[in-house]
Amino acid sequence: MDYRLVRLAREHTVAFKEEMQEAFQHGFQSYNKEDNKWQVLPDKDFYQSLEAEGAEAYEAIDTDGQRVGGAIIAIDAAKHNGELSFLYVKVGIQSKGIGQAIWKAIESLHPETEVWETCTPYFDRRNIHFYINSLGFHAVEFFNEHHPDPHMPEQFDQEDGLFKFEKRMK
Repeated sequence: MDYRLVRLAREHTVAFKEEMQEAFQHGFQSYNKEDNKWQVLPDKDFYQSLEAEGAEAYEAIDTDGQRVGGAIIAIDAAKHNGELSFLYVKVGIQSKGIGQAIWKAIESLHPETEVWETCTPYFDRRNIHFYINSLGFHAVEFFNEHHPDPHMPEQFDQEDGLFKFEKRMK
């Protein structure tokens, strides 16, 4: 099945956010079946990434015109860097190459980007596999309560951690 990326239309923002939150929550709950009260992707984080400087949001649309996933990125054209803030595939249709198709389309849209960065929670082995083994990212840092991300110092109210990944294109 083919997919195309289109810019997120303002009128689709709420449904896009809800699908992304559902996908992230599903991933978390598959790891931690006992803790279903913690919201993995709060509205605040979603909107902060959507409104960041250089932010672009894309919906992945299948040949039937249905949204199957999407991504939010931020491009720093002057530095030739990109940040993958969030990438998701709708719950129930994962493991069909959709995530890879979304990422390849993003890379194609931004051939000038030399370095991509993203982070994923320590517990999400599926994401770690996806970024390293499927997309060619490398783990470059592990943020935790002893080594917090300088851009998100408030993040570690709990004993948590994030892997930072990087992909060099050139």
